[in-house]
Amino acid sequence: MNSIYSVGQVNAYIKNMFNQDFMLNRIYVKGEVSNCKYHTSGHIYFSLKDETGTIACVMFAGQRKGLAFPMKNGDRVVAGGSISVYERDGKYQLYAREITLEGAGLLYERFLALKKELEEMGMFAQEYKQPIPKYAGKIGVVTAPTGAAIQDIRNIAGRRNPYVQLILYPALVQGEGAVQSIVKGIQTLDRLGVDVIIVGRGGGSIEDLWAFNEEAVARAIFQCQTPVISAVGHETDTTIADYVADLRVPTPSGAAELAVADIRTFFDTLGNYRQKMDRAMENRLLILRQNLKYYQTRLEHGSPSYRIQEMRTHLMDCEGKLENAMRNQIYLARQRLNIYIERMKGLSPLDKLNQGFSYVEDGQGHGVTSISQAEIGDRLLIRVTDGTLETEVKSKKREERNTGNGPDRK
Repeated sequence: MNSIYSVGQVNAYIKNMFNQDFMLNRIYVKGEVSNCKYHTSGHIYFSLKDETGTIACVMFAGQRKGLAFPMKNGDRVVAGGSISVYERDGKYQLYAREITLEGAGLLYERFLALKKELEEMGMFAQEYKQPIPKYAGKIGVVTAPTGAAIQDIRNIAGRRNPYVQLILYPALVQGEGAVQSIVKGIQTLDRLGVDVIIVGRGGGSIEDLWAFNEEAVARAIFQCQTPVISAVGHETDTTIADYVADLRVPTPSGAAELAVADIRTFFDTLGNYRQKMDRAMENRLLILRQNLKYYQTRLEHGSPSYRIQEMRTHLMDCEGKLENAMRNQIYLARQRLNIYIERMKGLSPLDKLNQGFSYVEDGQGHGVTSISQAEIGDRLLIRVTDGTLETEVKSKKREERNTGNGPDRK
C-alpha cells in the first residue's frame, strides 16, 4: 500500500528541500515591484514580476536597514535574500534581506564579492590597522581639487590648527582613470613622508563611488606605510576603501576633525599642565624651605655657642633655685630659732627672777630645791634679780604641797 502524508508533512518536506539548496539561500532576483504594502508591524509585502512570471516577496522589519530608499510599485529593483516555503499556505516566497535599485544591483553584487574576497585575505583585520597620530603636522589629501571635500578639509584645518601643512594630490574621484589616479596619489604622498593621508570625496550613487570599491585602490591603501583615513561619501555609504583604511569616517569634514588636532584645546591643555607644574614647584619649594628651616634649627641647637648658652641659662636657673632654697631655709631656721628662743625664755632662771622668784645655791654652787639639801647652820646663797644674798640656815620646816591647780597647805 502506498504511504500517505499529511499536507503539513508535505509542506515541511518541500521547505526542507528549499532550505538545503545553497543557491536558494543566497540569491538575487531582479524585477518590477507590484502589490507593495507597508504593514503596521514594519514588514513589507510585495511581488517581483517580469514578462515571464511573478514571485511573492517579504522583507521583515528587522531587515529594513537593507532598504535605503522608499520602495513603491513600478520600481525596478534587485532583491537579495533566500527563497523558502511558507508552510501554512504551501507557497514559496523570497525573504528579502537587501533591496537596491536595478541599476546598482550588479555593481552591488561585485561589491559584496570583492568585500568577501578581501576579508578572507585578511585585509580588513584589526591587527593591520595603524594608529592615527594625535598631533599631525603634515597631512596629505587625495581628492578632487575642485570638489567640496577639499574645501571642507581646508576650512576645518584652518579653524582647528592653522599651522598644519596640507598637501593636496589632485585626483580623479569618479569616471575613467579614477582608480589609477587615486592609487598614484596614495603612493606619491606615502613617499613624501606625510604624517597621515586622507582619501575621500563627497557622497553619491554607487556608480559615482565605485572607484573606491576597486581592488587596486584597496591594495594601495593596505600597502601604504602612512596611516590612511577613508572619508568617502555620506553616513549611509560604505566602500571597500572604508574597510581597508586604518580609520573610517563618514565625511571629509569628519576626517579633518580627527586628523587635525584642535590647537586651542592643545594650548588649554598646555596651560593646565603649566599651572599644575607651577603649583607642584611651589609646593616643592615650600617643603624644601621648611626642611631647610628645620635643619637650620637643628644645626643651631647643635652648635657649641647654643649649647653654651643653654648651659648658662640652665646654670642661672639653678642659681636662682639655689638662692630661693637658701632664703627659704634661712627663713625656716629663723622661725625655728624664734620658737626655741621663746621656749628658752620660759626655762630661763633670769626670766623667773624677773618675775619675783629667787634661786638658792649651797656653798658648792648646787641648786637647793628641797630642805633635805641643807642643814641648820649651812650657809646658802640666794640669787635675786640685782644680786646675791648670803644667809645661814637657822631652822627647817617641811610643808606638803599639792601638784594640782593651786597650793594646798596644811
